[in-house]
Amino acid sequence: MTEAASEMDLDALARVAAYQFGSDGSALFDDPDLEITRSSSGRPRQIIAPDGRIGTYSTTGRFTLGLAGGRRLHELLPYPDYRVVVGDESEPFVRDEKNVFAKFVREVDPDVRPGDEVLVTHHEGELLAVGRAELPAGDMLDFETGMAVAVRGGAEG
Repeated sequence: MTEAASEMDLDALARVAAYQFGSDGSALFDDPDLEITRSSSGRPRQIIAPDGRIGTYSTTGRFTLGLAGGRRLHELLPYPDYRVVVGDESEPFVRDEKNVFAKFVREVDPDVRPGDEVLVTHHEGELLAVGRAELPAGDMLDFETGMAVAVRGGAEG
């Protein structure tokens, strides 16, 4: 079931986003045209904007980002917050929703922890994908093997 988002729903979801992504995260919901799908219990599930899925409100009480939500955060959050930066060699694979491996990570927000939702960006600043960090920031930079980010949504080229 999809319905227009109520102000009460948006306020509650904005508080969760502010907790998860910092105070700028609440701006994910500054859109009067958002729709919310609900689970069978009535709990908010998918948050959808005209330009795509903002995110999914999971049963853990956190958001998993959609590409539309990643685009909004990319514009709102100061660099390097929640970013994993890769170079030219990874770009086509990440856009194609392939995972990011540690040996290709050039830079990363030092506060990233495993399980965090992150923005995967090109070293020139373009958003390539969104996903979930699998390693802490320091390990992403130190390791030569292993998955750094499980990519969920890639941006078209």
